[in-house]
Amino acid sequence: MKSIKFIITAIAVIASGAITYAQSHDHSQMAAVKTESVKVWGNCDLCKARIEKAAKISGVSKADWNKDTKELTVTYNPTTVTSDDIQKNIAAAGHDTGKYKADIKAYNSLPGCCKYVRSK
Repeated sequence: MKSIKFIITAIAVIASGAITYAQSHDHSQMAAVKTESVKVWGNCDLCKARIEKAAKISGVSKADWNKDTKELTVTYNPTTVTSDDIQKNIAAAGHDTGKYKADIKAYNSLPGCCKYVRSK
């Protein structure tokens, strides 16, 4: 009988310790993730590969560009990278975004099939 009481008491102590730890654990250190869509100009599957590669900088976990809608959906950790950082890197690869225009030299180095009508 004493051993059953001891086992029940031990289980209760372990369970209360686990609950207390879970409630006191600092969840602010857990990385927040943000997903957003940005307009990126391009035409083809070569553009898709280049845009997604340029978007996958440190802090970005997912990048998917839709050539029909010209929308890049990107998932990233906003504590390590910003949307501006991602868009600047895409512009450096030769593709205009909703916020940044590609450098003319980078745009001119794109293959012919990847050249799109640039906005003014």
